[in-house]
Amino acid sequence: MKKQRCYIYTRVSTVMQVDGFSLDAQKEKLKKYADFQDMVVVREFSDEGKSGKNVDDRPQFKEMLCLN
Repeated sequence: MKKQRCYIYTRVSTVMQVDGFSLDAQKEKLKKYADFQDMVVVREFSDEGKSGKNVDDRPQFKEMLCLN
């Protein structure tokens, strides 16, 4: 059976979080979840130092939404 395809999206609000382990931790957890669900990650998106309050300020998120 063909595996379901998925995208990974990560985001942090501050530059301090970018320099820390937050993005890596998010990616690792999402990859493990995808594997557990028998999905294949086809692309990763990340908005670094961007607030989650407004979609317009998250270019990678908007790009991901336009793919489907």
